[in-house]
Amino acid sequence: MSFLATLKRIAENSAPGRAPSYMEAQVMKALEIASESPVGRAALGKRLGLGEGVIRTLVKHMRAERLIEVTPQGIGVAEAGMMLLDEMRLKISGGLELPRSPDAVGKHNYAVLVHEVSGRVRLGVEQRDAALMAGAKGATTAVYWGGVFIIPGMGRPLDVALTETLKEALAPREGSVAIIGSGDSPIEAEIGAKAAALGLLA
Repeated sequence: MSFLATLKRIAENSAPGRAPSYMEAQVMKALEIASESPVGRAALGKRLGLGEGVIRTLVKHMRAERLIEVTPQGIGVAEAGMMLLDEMRLKISGGLELPRSPDAVGKHNYAVLVHEVSGRVRLGVEQRDAALMAGAKGATTAVYWGGVFIIPGMGRPLDVALTETLKEALAPREGSVAIIGSGDSPIEAEIGAKAAALGLLA
């Protein structure tokens, strides 16, 4: 999947020789924001929770990959960026804010679906750890089989109300993996979920 390599390349350029200033999931989110409508650097930084200098670096490397265009109106997605998003959305779909529940335990919770990777899910610990490394409070993983989401390692179905919400809003297919990121802010939960999803695809 070329989109994974591109996101990784941009993230690795965030702070050569030091801990990265941003991760693949934040590159992914930045591209999604730019695809909505042109956005200024300050507004992009605010939505991502990143500082001015970090955003400047992120924009520089996204521009070098020809994913975005910078105009007087702001930062917009380029044709190559739209192609990357289209490729990515074949594997990661949805995007849904969720209320707190027995299986969505954060102040803020955000769900995505990952497709064609159910065989890679073990106990869900790897997804939780990926979310934690991205700054979230954790993540819940569940695989969709026979009309229900099953939490790996525990062998029990996801909370009934949460399952119905996910089914109605995200239309999972057999074998889809739901990842619910939890955090103290909406962006923290979302980046946690997307970091876990990207980790599952890597």
